[in-house]
Amino acid sequence: MSTLHDDIGNFAAALPPMRAVAGLDLGDKTIGVAVSDRMLSIASPLQTIRRKKFGLDAAALLAILDAREIGGIILGLPRNMDGTEGPRCQSTRAFARNLSRLTDRPIGFWDERLSTVAAERALLEADTSRRRRAEVIDHVAAGVILQGALDRLAVLRRG
Repeated sequence: MSTLHDDIGNFAAALPPMRAVAGLDLGDKTIGVAVSDRMLSIASPLQTIRRKKFGLDAAALLAILDAREIGGIILGLPRNMDGTEGPRCQSTRAFARNLSRLTDRPIGFWDERLSTVAAERALLEADTSRRRRAEVIDHVAAGVILQGALDRLAVLRRG
């Protein structure tokens, strides 16, 4: 069975019960990481991993997932504004394929259009300094991505 899921319903079906989910905002230089609670209701920004090379990035990420008993991963899929997939989507899908070889956790994709914009807006509203915004924007964006997926999962659970 594949661990990669484009459909959020299939991702939900593959999730182990009562396990948190991680959300990832994959950038060229960083990976923003957010985690949910075990009830899959609230996303909390956690940290930003500075990217080096895939093996090191994956090891850092899997250490976080193992320590927090994470049951699944949501990766933000950076579609173009018209919904098409460009080079950044291809890069994200390649990262997911490589990661799926190292873990049996289900990996789902979530349309992340405007997640960084929403994160920036929230940080501006919180009157966060420019330097602090630069430090936290990636994992706050991961939180926005994960919260969107969690909200959709809640709708699916209610049926």
